[in-house]
Amino acid sequence: MLSSSLSAPTEPTLPQLGPHLPSRLTQQPWRLQYSTRQDGFSLRTLYRRGGQPGSPALLLIRDTEAQAFGAFSSSAIRCSSGFYGSGETFLFSFSPELKVFRWTGRNEFFVKGDVDLLMVGGGSGRFGLWLDGDLHRGGSCRCETFHNETLSSREEFCVQDLELWGLA
Repeated sequence: MLSSSLSAPTEPTLPQLGPHLPSRLTQQPWRLQYSTRQDGFSLRTLYRRGGQPGSPALLLIRDTEAQAFGAFSSSAIRCSSGFYGSGETFLFSFSPELKVFRWTGRNEFFVKGDVDLLMVGGGSGRFGLWLDGDLHRGGSCRCETFHNETLSSREEFCVQDLELWGLA
């Protein structure tokens, strides 16, 4: 079973996301690959620890206003020249209960990352979720890929904690 240092008894936990993951992953063991608490704030370090290329990833974020949200990627989070992933990718928010935003089929802007920016979902110059290169700032807007709500309480947020989970 998944557990997270982002969690407390009354706050969101990884097991809540289990029913929303692809069925082939529901019984798989997950392992913490990257944590800002242990590894510092660095997108480059997150990429280095991001897991095997074909392995899925779960990104959990808590902002400085105690909002918890994130993304499931069907592929490992990595630096890339273009978008990658599949329609299994989704965004989620706990506000206060879990809301999951799945692929709309409108585009295939799932995940893209370079040394300065990580983006999940897109369209019309807006991203469902983005994080800057030092993982201190990010943002969330409604995007065509997932037709999501803003994941945090504001369109731009400051990261308090971030974790990246992958298959063990």
